[in-house]
Amino acid sequence: MRVVRPQVLNDAFLAAAKETKQKLPQLTNNQEVAQLYRHSLKVLSSWAIDREIFNDEATKLRARFDANRGCNSSKAATLLKDGKDELFTFTHPDPYCVPFMPGGSLFMRNPPLPLEVCFPDGNYPADAPKVTLNPDMSVSKVETGKSAVGSVLVDFAKKNME
Repeated sequence: MRVVRPQVLNDAFLAAAKETKQKLPQLTNNQEVAQLYRHSLKVLSSWAIDREIFNDEATKLRARFDANRGCNSSKAATLLKDGKDELFTFTHPDPYCVPFMPGGSLFMRNPPLPLEVCFPDGNYPADAPKVTLNPDMSVSKVETGKSAVGSVLVDFAKKNME
């Protein structure tokens, strides 16, 4: 059974979002499976509040992933697509988020000022940070796909930065 995802945004907004959305690097099949497993654990943590229940369910989830380890590429592609559909089906309507991430209570509460504002003459101290921070306070790196250089789209509905 194929899951139909509703489109609730109009075309003008989608076109504007497409301009600011960053291009993600091409992932290998193993990386996609690992990403699906991590996202599954995050969704599970939104549903299972008690730690013992979470550990039991995470063990069952890991067993499901291990049962299909080493399958051929066509079956892996089918399993990956089915896993993404199942993940979409079981996604929590109000997922747990870390307080300093988008949607959290501490998000952008005290963002660091740009060095140009603090030191308008350009004389930066030797111990000044030489990294750029994303809005979620992670270090901005182009190779990870999360780079806050230029405009950044923060999706508060999904509680993430794209």
